[in-house]
Amino acid sequence: MSTTEAAPVAGLGFKGNDKALLGIVLGVLTFWMFAGTIGTIARSVLTDINGGLIDDVTDPFVNLNQMNLAVSITALFSGLFIVFFGGLADRIGRVRIAITGNVFGIVGSILIIFAKAGLALPLLLSGRAIQGLSAACIMPATMALVKTYWEGEARQRAVSMWSIGSWGGSGVAALFGGFVASTGNWRIIFYASVVVSIISILLIRGIPESKAPQTSHKKFDLVGLIIFMISVLALMIVLIFGRQMGWTAPSTLGLAAVALVGLAIFVLYEKRPENPFIDFKLFRNTIFTGATISNFLLNGTIGLLIVSQQMLQIARPELFDPWKAGLLTIGYAVAIIAFIPVGQKLLRAFGPRKPMIWGAMIVALSSILLMPTNLLVGQYTVLAVIAYALFGVGLGFYATPSTDAALSNLPAAHAGSGAGIYKMASSLGGAIGAALSLTIFTSFLGEGVTVVGELLHMQGIQSNVTVRQAGMVTMMFNLILALIAIISITVTIPKGKKYYD
Repeated sequence: MSTTEAAPVAGLGFKGNDKALLGIVLGVLTFWMFAGTIGTIARSVLTDINGGLIDDVTDPFVNLNQMNLAVSITALFSGLFIVFFGGLADRIGRVRIAITGNVFGIVGSILIIFAKAGLALPLLLSGRAIQGLSAACIMPATMALVKTYWEGEARQRAVSMWSIGSWGGSGVAALFGGFVASTGNWRIIFYASVVVSIISILLIRGIPESKAPQTSHKKFDLVGLIIFMISVLALMIVLIFGRQMGWTAPSTLGLAAVALVGLAIFVLYEKRPENPFIDFKLFRNTIFTGATISNFLLNGTIGLLIVSQQMLQIARPELFDPWKAGLLTIGYAVAIIAFIPVGQKLLRAFGPRKPMIWGAMIVALSSILLMPTNLLVGQYTVLAVIAYALFGVGLGFYATPSTDAALSNLPAAHAGSGAGIYKMASSLGGAIGAALSLTIFTSFLGEGVTVVGELLHMQGIQSNVTVRQAGMVTMMFNLILALIAIISITVTIPKGKKYYD
């Protein structure tokens, strides 16, 4: 994969304009805002598809575990293929791949729209997976176009708009999805996504094609990608369906073996290709390693947002539909947009270590605030509003310093592959973290499963004790992720800002 950021092969006289930038931002929104709503509206989708039946075992169409896979599979496919499509965009054209990504988005949304009884599961999973491919195309291709056709202050503005499309879109997703779901037709989200994708295509078509100079003709490591994909998919199936299949069942153990053996083979194989899918030599750089690991872990804490939203809707459905639950996240949406520029200023003032640690600590605090599900619903709602806002603040502090720490220490020749690995860690962290959180949550929903219930008195209504207990345990898990991220930053990222200057 060519990773050189240079002048485009074509379109040398073109300068980025607002029309082109709008097309790029709309393409980014189709993933972060529209596809990202599924975590909040999952219960509405499940209930609608099954005609009101959402039982984990007897449901004939889509059960809770299958819905959990649908939630996380989009980020999984984005992470698996973002390096591949980023390299392909460099070779055959960034505009072409950005448009292809929008086409994938349209196809994925249409499949989800038609996910109804009978073919619900294959259409839902296929649509969500294709949405992941859409993101894998759009994210690297559009960022490369921004870097190519915008310069100076115009580029800074374009990057900020691109970031607002991604981070801001993710912040608004729960609110937007909840509002649409409250109308009684969650499919409107994906009809709108189709329209936005079409508009994005029409606007992006006006951008001249851009390719990276081909200084070499190295082949993409397709074999490495296939081994990695099979291994990670096997792991995801074990994490999500292990309880349903039985943790000691031959099928579960067989898939676990496929995942473990496959990942071991992958590590050994990646030492051979001239252009590996994941260049493990980059991890000799401890700063890059620490930033990438913490990036994976903090993206994994998205599970606290997804699970807490579902928990509120299950525990008190008369008080929280998707719209009312989503309203609680408005502080997250505002904070993540407002504090990304603050993170950039903190980076300049202190270097990356302190704002990365502060950000991870704030995320840990948000997990702690979401943990006391034993409280009355009014008290917990106040904590949730504060926790969601802090979650946005923490990620805002962390985002820019982490990216800078990961990439500014790498040699220029490895900047592209390093960026690909770092972005992949973001998506895979979100996918695996969400899958683990949802698995923990659904595992503790069963009757007779008691851990914290014996240690803490659950105030208020007792009929939802198992749901609240499941939420508490899941928040503990996300706290552990944040604490491990803090440790990785502390151990690997140097103090001060010497290397940054």
